[in-house]
Amino acid sequence: MQTLYNWLFRLAIPFIFFRLWWRGRSQPAYRQRFEERLGRVPKRYSQAPLIWVHSVSVGETLAAIPVIAQLAARYPDWHWLVTTSTPTGSERVTKSLSPILGGRLLHYYLPYDLPEFLNPFLEALNPTMLVIVETELWPNLLRLCRKRAIPALLANARLSEKSARGYGRFIGFTRSMLGNLDKVVAQYTVDAERFVSLGLPREKVVASGNIKFDLDIDLGLISEAQALSHQWRGSLNRKVWLAASTHAGEDEIILDAFSTLIKDFSDLLLVLVPRHPQRFDDVARLCQERGFQVSRRSSGGAPKADDQVLLGDTMGELLRFYGACDVAFVGGSLVPVGGHNMIEPAAWGIPTISGPYMHNFATVADLLKNAGGLAIAADAVSLSNQIKQWLLNDKERQVLGQRARAVAKQNSGALQRLLEEIDRLMPSSGKM
Repeated sequence: MQTLYNWLFRLAIPFIFFRLWWRGRSQPAYRQRFEERLGRVPKRYSQAPLIWVHSVSVGETLAAIPVIAQLAARYPDWHWLVTTSTPTGSERVTKSLSPILGGRLLHYYLPYDLPEFLNPFLEALNPTMLVIVETELWPNLLRLCRKRAIPALLANARLSEKSARGYGRFIGFTRSMLGNLDKVVAQYTVDAERFVSLGLPREKVVASGNIKFDLDIDLGLISEAQALSHQWRGSLNRKVWLAASTHAGEDEIILDAFSTLIKDFSDLLLVLVPRHPQRFDDVARLCQERGFQVSRRSSGGAPKADDQVLLGDTMGELLRFYGACDVAFVGGSLVPVGGHNMIEPAAWGIPTISGPYMHNFATVADLLKNAGGLAIAADAVSLSNQIKQWLLNDKERQVLGQRARAVAKQNSGALQRLLEEIDRLMPSSGKM
């Protein structure tokens, strides 16, 4: 099965590169740094322990930052290799981790999962340990790390029922791949049990909770969110609805709901934040075609009193956006993507709405729904009805927001447990 996998992957490489080139029409960064994806990186000569963290894109990178920051403070002699697979993830690594790690940071794209690409990469960098954030499993990567005695840990791991069924179709191959992991730190017991059902030895898995609950909202961030809220609301003290991390097919539903809401809330401001930067211009045009007055966050100015939609076309600001709104919608959930991080608005005490597709955050969604801090809407009508109810009742909205915040606080602590597992697995030679 491994041989078949390798040859199928090799046959797919031309199509993968064509896809990168095609995506590069709207995002030129996809046409850059091809050599890294082929494992061609400069040789590292430092003898310091090198902890390799792989985070696919923005969400995983944001989850990895506090892990790296705390370990970097605890072990100042450790160096860090962070790999991503997307330009947006790469940008987040550079902006967020370079100030923390300085010269201790190396950053590249993850090579494609073939021995001819991974072996030169491993030979050049010689990492001490691999930490994969969430569930990004590559058979050759794990096999070659095991061959080189590089411990591999899967952090904050989640495994949906759908994904487990997919892995289960190739159970022998999956069992062999999971056997090359040294530890899986799963989010919840249900995730841990799915890994075990696929052949992971029970002693290799532990459930620690979701590290995204360990969100640090410091005084500086609170101050920034308050300033942003004042800027958005202006002298009219407008209500603000944030629609975050939207995907294609969701913006139309959001704007349909907004068209209904402004009949009752004429000065309501919609802050619309597409998930992917290549969609910013398309979403701006869509808003204008619908007849809305649109301003863009990237312009730097405050929205005018007659602006109805503020397009969030910047990166790295979403967390403070949540702190500046009255109600939030979290995208990737009205279309079958699986949802995005609803913990962030909960940590701010903001009641949140999601669509029905939430399998990426199923346990979190259940916790928030049971507390009343999360409502589900399947279409524009139910979405506008729920938002209208909350905007008309400040007290209800604030109570439900506080319940959401309580859920976030009660479920913190996973980060410390993950740090302990990483520390335990780190070879003793690396603990200087």
